[in-house]
Amino acid sequence: MNLRLSTVILPVRPWHKGGRDQWVQAEGLGFHAAYTYDHLSWRTFRDGPWFGAVPTLTAAAAATERLRLGTLVTSPNFRHPVTLAKELISLDDISGGRITLGIGAGGNGFDATALGQESWSPRERADRFAEFVPLLDRLLTEGAVSQSGTFYSAEEARNVPGCVQRPRLPFAVAATGPRGLKLAARHGQAWVTTGDPKLFEDGTPEQSLEAMRSQLGRLEKACAEIGREAGPMEKVLLTGFTPERNTLLESVDAFVDFAGRHRALGFTELVIHAPIPDSDFAADEAVFEKIATEALAQLG
Repeated sequence: MNLRLSTVILPVRPWHKGGRDQWVQAEGLGFHAAYTYDHLSWRTFRDGPWFGAVPTLTAAAAATERLRLGTLVTSPNFRHPVTLAKELISLDDISGGRITLGIGAGGNGFDATALGQESWSPRERADRFAEFVPLLDRLLTEGAVSQSGTFYSAEEARNVPGCVQRPRLPFAVAATGPRGLKLAARHGQAWVTTGDPKLFEDGTPEQSLEAMRSQLGRLEKACAEIGREAGPMEKVLLTGFTPERNTLLESVDAFVDFAGRHRALGFTELVIHAPIPDSDFAADEAVFEKIATEALAQLG
């Protein structure tokens, strides 16, 4: 099974002070794709620079030629399907058809209350996600859409000429629960996980693998229920949130071992964070570059 290696570049550097260079470097290193988080701020970076995902990806599209680009992930926390669809169609046009939308239900982070609303319960997040994704799918594939929903509506929303990628740009749906996995099965060209968050602090690599094996099994079941083969769907692991997070980028050998075990499990794309000094994503830049250029060849 072929394995792709991608990176995620957090939008913390001003474009003209290293930001642009990271996206150009990602293409030069041969990554399959470079993603960014779609948040208003995030965890320990809250009090520092943090730039918008869509403008960043627009600039990255203009600065690169081959690299796939996308969000990992966008959520309904501060997005609406109508306006998001227009931005995605524009991004897909500017990039020449290189955009992937990573999308998830969102959580209780700063985005959840930044617009002045109360943080949604897990049930409401799931309810909103279940309405958001199908409407966004329609908006990206139909020229004009009208729909009245509980949370999201559209009235003669026009999206001509549509996406460069047909019938629309691909969705990479982040999900582990039953309702989210059903959305991934029905609407996703890819499925995304970070592993099991309950194992983040005290779990073992073996427990993490077993948890992801279970997630993959539930994805296969969700696909089978609608008559879809799960095999051809891309399976994406956003790394950095498993028990190996502190050793993953310490050496090429450590990464190759990690990658081999997860490829055997069924993953087709691994995403590693570009190093950010003095943060949870601090790593040796030279090792990061060696992983990008040498690791897949060592997997064979």
